[in-house]
Amino acid sequence: MTRNIAIVLAGGTGSRMGGSCPKQFRTLAGRTVLEHSLAAFEQNGLVDEVAVVVHRQYHAEIRQLIATRGWKKVKRLLESGTERWGSTLSALKAFEGEDANLIFHDAARPLVSQRIITEVCEALRSYRAVGVGIDSVDTLMKVENGLMTHVPDRSVMQRMQTPQAFRLATITEAYRLALADPHFKATDDCSVVLKYLPDTPIYIIRGEERNL
Repeated sequence: MTRNIAIVLAGGTGSRMGGSCPKQFRTLAGRTVLEHSLAAFEQNGLVDEVAVVVHRQYHAEIRQLIATRGWKKVKRLLESGTERWGSTLSALKAFEGEDANLIFHDAARPLVSQRIITEVCEALRSYRAVGVGIDSVDTLMKVENGLMTHVPDRSVMQRMQTPQAFRLATITEAYRLALADPHFKATDDCSVVLKYLPDTPIYIIRGEERNL
């Protein structure tokens, strides 16, 4: 039976937010942002296992946290990459050859709902790649060299959120092709599947403003 494995990505350094402490380790309502994210997947009945991808310097701290909270599903700590996609590769290597779906979630989105997690898991029964999106309330524009060059139709534009989920074989193949491309770069995994496996439909479920 295919297992649903949540991969919580906590390797960010917080460079965009500023400060000495990465945002996933900052406190929100008495717990760190990471704790809120892990708890969301721990309590979902469709998630079989949780892995945390994080810099090695935090591994001992997180092991203690897992023991303190009594989480049963959080079973693996994986080394994060220097880039976002490097953390994905760490998860692909850890679960290589398993019959699994991988559900990638940014630890810095601590308010992900049970509804989103459940719908992502359910969608994987029919689709090999699943994303989460939310309508754009702002008009978007393309800017080149400081000049506006295009305004896309807002009605078909969405903002990406996580989780992003895949059957393991699908995301593995997408990255195999991506790594053979000398010009490869990516900030999320759905984009990798879209570019390197263009015939693979990516189903998008409805996100939430709260999943910030």
